[in-house]
Amino acid sequence: MPDITLTTLVVLCLAAAAAGWIDAVVGGGGLLLLPALLLGLPHVPAAHVLGTNKAVAIVGTSGAAVTYARKAPVKVGTAVRIGFMALAGSMTGAFFAAGISSDVLRPVIMVVLLAVAAFVMLRPQFGKEAGGATDRKVTRARTVTAIVLVGGGIGFYDGLFGPGTGTFLVLALTAVLHLDLVTASATAKIVNVCTNGGALAMFAYQGNVMWQLAALMAVFNLVGGLLGARTALRKGSEFVRGVLLVVVFSLVARLAFDQWS
Repeated sequence: MPDITLTTLVVLCLAAAAAGWIDAVVGGGGLLLLPALLLGLPHVPAAHVLGTNKAVAIVGTSGAAVTYARKAPVKVGTAVRIGFMALAGSMTGAFFAAGISSDVLRPVIMVVLLAVAAFVMLRPQFGKEAGGATDRKVTRARTVTAIVLVGGGIGFYDGLFGPGTGTFLVLALTAVLHLDLVTASATAKIVNVCTNGGALAMFAYQGNVMWQLAALMAVFNLVGGLLGARTALRKGSEFVRGVLLVVVFSLVARLAFDQWS
């Protein structure tokens, strides 16, 4: 456990809960969790922050994957094949992440945050409805593309940086495999467990996980995920979309201030 104040610890646990809440409803909990760790632990090496983030996130992601598998039609064979490639990609990304400093990481995260915010604003129907389930035949070439580019590419990104991986997986699976958003989300969560697991294994091997802090935050992340599922059913996605945009722009402003002040 790093030497941090009680106030910072409380804030990080609340951020973990909020990230689990957001991830359970619309995905993208890492958009809150990783920047919160960077802000709360400014003197901790970036690799330790990334490794701890993965140890926390895999708990909520696994819970979401189990929930989706029970309630949504999942293409298990496709998810497993993409997942294996994603695991290899995330381990590779995590290996290179060990040499990245927070000064480099913050601008990248700001760009990712702004890109996701722009997408959410320009696509107001995203996440509200299925998005067009289809019976179109998926060619072998598209399946290979999904395995290599979606699994390997996004897996590498998740190991290297991470924020927005779940959202990127849903978008890519929808575009490449013609999945409706519900099936894409279910498949994405299974793949995301693999990317988190692969990256976590590499970070753990390198000794870049603060296990005590991660264990505490993971409890809050799981609780937040359970509450998030109930909130989504009660209030709907429009409320959550608004909260997500507020959080994203607030984090961008704070990261920009820390980077250039």
